[in-house]
Amino acid sequence: MAEGHTQHQHHHDHHGPHFRFCPKCGGTLSRQLLKPNEPKRLVCGSCTFIFYDDPKVAACTIPVIQGKILLLQRGIEPGYGKWVFPGGFLDRGERVEDAAIRETMEETGLTVEVGHLLNAYSYPGYPVVVLVYPATVLAGEPQALDETLAVKLFAPADIPWSELAFPSTTDALTEYLSRVEKSHPS
Repeated sequence: MAEGHTQHQHHHDHHGPHFRFCPKCGGTLSRQLLKPNEPKRLVCGSCTFIFYDDPKVAACTIPVIQGKILLLQRGIEPGYGKWVFPGGFLDRGERVEDAAIRETMEETGLTVEVGHLLNAYSYPGYPVVVLVYPATVLAGEPQALDETLAVKLFAPADIPWSELAFPSTTDALTEYLSRVEKSHPS
């Protein structure tokens, strides 16, 4: 780590936060089974408000420059120091594609255009749904900006598979490369 640079520790509970109080009245929340075949829901003991602890949505891009994939080395937890493609959480009311474009700009300084959705990735027990778009770089030079230690272009054969941050990173890159191979067989 560079001299004078401090590592920021962000602690995230990726199995979801543990809410204890009702956002409407301040009463105590407890998990209750409301319908068969559904998970227990957080219900206020005072006003009976049902608090749905829905998943977060992350919008990501796979930017490609001259046949190489741009990856970022994460500067925050979870996955500090591991490699990912640009992305982050949607803001309420934001279009998914716009969030993917915004996050790519914030983290890399690149202006991109997103293609058709590659896929949506979700995993049992993990409260984030990850939407990934292939991206065409329109302008800019890759830079390590927000929440990013480094940026690097990787040829498909050089992707650091064992150093990727998340299952969704591995799964999306695998799927993307498979589609590229099918559309451009050697």
